[in-house]
Amino acid sequence: MSLLSIRKRPQPVLAMAEHDRRVVWRLAALLLDYPGESTLALLDQMTAAARQLPEDVRAHFDAVLAYLRDTSSIEVAQSYVETFDMRRRASLHLTFYAYGDTRKRGMALLRFKHAYRQAGVELGDEELPDHLPVLLEFAATVDPVGGERLLGEHVPVLELLRLSLGDNGSPYSGVLAAVLTTLPPATTADRRRIAELAAQGPPEEEVGLEPFAMDPALFDATEGRR
Repeated sequence: MSLLSIRKRPQPVLAMAEHDRRVVWRLAALLLDYPGESTLALLDQMTAAARQLPEDVRAHFDAVLAYLRDTSSIEVAQSYVETFDMRRRASLHLTFYAYGDTRKRGMALLRFKHAYRQAGVELGDEELPDHLPVLLEFAATVDPVGGERLLGEHVPVLELLRLSLGDNGSPYSGVLAAVLTTLPPATTADRRRIAELAAQGPPEEEVGLEPFAMDPALFDATEGRR
């Protein structure tokens, strides 16, 4: 992964309206979730919503929307699993990059759990709370302030995920680029952290984790979280 590409990070759209930011998060939540039938059935609505965004933001969604339109649902599902479930550097679990499946990760997950609880969301047993589609939907539909804060704290991970997907030619890289336009620009410390995460990779110690899962009743419009 070239650090030169870090300098090409999508620039935040500082004048983006709050409504547009929430649309970006909602679209990204759907597009990064497992592409089951109910998600793919929303493709026309997602395309229409993307067209209402500022042009430089909308363009980030073009490749993945075209990919979903032009590819069979079976191939899309297989590719999704290969991309996000079988590659450590493309995990959608944000704390995994820094902690892997180690004991320290449990404390990091509590940060998400507390934010959800503060907004009145109780967690169930089906998904870890740092799953990016869960956080994006939380930001879009429940608590945009708290959701943006958590997203902003994980800019290095989001950028690393964008770079990893881009290096592998994945159309999903544009979704991460769109999300990054809604967040403050990377700081010097962020860029240093990106380089560290890229060089080190997730730790490999495996231990049990407490179940931190989003209540499946919270987001009725999406597929079950993976």
